[in-house]
This record gives sequence, C-alpha cells and structure tokens, in this order.
Amino acid sequence: MTVRSLLRAGGVIPAHPLALTRARRLDERRQRALTRYYLDAGVAGVAIGVHTTQFAIRHAGLYQPVLALGIETIRAATRRTVAIAGVVGATTQAVREASVARDLGYDAALVSLGGLAKWPDRRLLDHASEVARIIPVMGFYLQPAVGGRPLGYGFWRQFAEIENVVAIKVAPFNRYQTIDVLRAVAESGRAGEIALYTGNDDTIVADLTTSYRFPTATVRFVGGLLGHWAFWTQRAVELVRRCRSLGRGPVPRGLVTLGTETTEANAAVFDAANRFLGCIPGINEVLRRQGLLGGRWCLDPAESLSTGQGAEITRVCRSYPHLTDDTFVREHRDRWING
Repeated sequence: MTVRSLLRAGGVIPAHPLALTRARRLDERRQRALTRYYLDAGVAGVAIGVHTTQFAIRHAGLYQPVLALGIETIRAATRRTVAIAGVVGATTQAVREASVARDLGYDAALVSLGGLAKWPDRRLLDHASEVARIIPVMGFYLQPAVGGRPLGYGFWRQFAEIENVVAIKVAPFNRYQTIDVLRAVAESGRAGEIALYTGNDDTIVADLTTSYRFPTATVRFVGGLLGHWAFWTQRAVELVRRCRSLGRGPVPRGLVTLGTETTEANAAVFDAANRFLGCIPGINEVLRRQGLLGGRWCLDPAESLSTGQGAEITRVCRSYPHLTDDTFVREHRDRWING
C-alpha cells in the first residue's frame, strides 16, 4: 500500500516520547520498548521527532539517532505501520531534516510551522512545497498557545493544492479554525486524497464522530496524531474503532460522556491550567507510573511537572480507570523492555 492509502485508512498515531536515563542520555532500551508498546497496541502509525519527542533532541545531536532507532523498531514488526518524522525550523533546516527522514525510510514528514509566526502565508507555502519535493508531507495547524499562528481558509486552500501533501493534522484547539481546514480540503477537490487527522487533544471524540458537510464534499477525520495517545494507547485504538463503527447514526450518550472524561484527563496530563508548560513531563509521568519509562526526565532539567500537576494526574487516573490500559502494559512490559 502507498503512504497515501495507508493514511487514508486512518487510525491512531501516537506522538512518540523520548526515553532518557537519569543522566539525561538516550535510554535506547526503553525507547524501543515504547515503540513496541504502540505497535502491539494496534496503532496505524508512529510519529517521531515531534514536540512530544522534545524539540531539544536537535541541539543534543539526537535527531538522527532517535529517528533511526524508531524506524528500525517499526520495520522489525510484521504489520505495516506508517512512520512519520517531525520536521521543524526554517527551510534550510526543514529540508535537511526531511532528507534525513527520507534516507532512513520514513513515509512522511509532519511539517511544523512553529517558530515561523512572522512569515507571510506565501513564504510558508513555499516552505512546505520545498519539503514536499523531498518526502510526502503531513501539514500541521499548530495552536497559537504553543507557537503556532492563525492560518485562514485561504492558506489551507492553497496548501491542499501542493501535490505531495498526503495528510493534515488539525490542531488549533479552536472550532472555527478547525472548520477552515476541513472546508479548504473539501473545496480543493482533493478530499479523497488528503487524510485528515485530529490533533485537537481537547475535542478528540467530537472530532472523530462528526461529519463535516460542505456543498462540494463531506469530510471526516480518519484518525488522530496526538500526544494524548502517547499513553493509554490500547484504549485509544479501541476508542477509534468504536467511533468509526457508528457510521451515520447518532452518537451514543455514553460516547459523548467518554469524550468529556478524555478531555478532563488530557487537561491534567497536559497541564492545561498552566498553558501546557508541564505537557511533556506529564506524559512521561504517566508512562513512568506504568513502568515504561524510568523517570519523567526531560533534556531540559528545568522542564518538570507544574505545582499540583502530579496530584491532578492521580485524580483522573482514579476517577476514570476505564481510560487507562495498565493491565495491558503490565502483561507485556517486560517483553517490550527486554526484547
């Protein structure tokens, strides 16, 4: 299958964290274990080198080693899984990273426009086109709260016309801006070619259960590429299957409730109360508690849980045990770590 058809098939794509030792060096054994966890959970793909993997891997000289470790583990599996590499920075850096990803065997690049907020639309489109000459591109609407900027319908309409764009991750955390992207894809005539993935961690279930009807086409999210799916991943796979089984029928009340519970859990882990400052340590803390990570260490020693965040994570774990996959992890963890 082509990368385009694999992405159109949809499913769960977790944003892969970075496993570190106490000395803040790459823990290869646990890094592989995380990837094996995602594969055994039944994901459609894995995204590595993205925000959850920590952007600082580039300054630490870990970008290529982490991507190489990931693709090696993914390709060792028997089931075909999409490998997506995060690509950041100005055009020279983005092209260089895209070339690394392509040469390693990645299927596509998630192109972040974070840090480029002052660039005009035309320059951003040219930037994406340059990367698309090297590797298939997944676009990324990043929320302004963490470095993105508003990008209107006109931008996404032109973005959808870039030939090698195969998917878009929609993550502005804003309903109006989300609909801008969906309408742009619907009216581009490429709704059957460009796969739509939610990145709105605050509205996961709503995104996955809604049909967006426009005069030219009806579009849906086929899955998600989410930091929230870096933990409790088996449950995420079950959730997507449940959402996709609904067809055109009404959304059951229980599923709506599950959506609000998921959003509340995400708020605790992602540290929404503090503008997401503890997002990565929060994800790592959940994985530490499950025994998949040795600690919640980040490359930046100053990056840690916010005051009270650990207690909030404990609260949502106790309140919503059905969201967790602790039993699944406990049954297979040693094999993932020691395999």
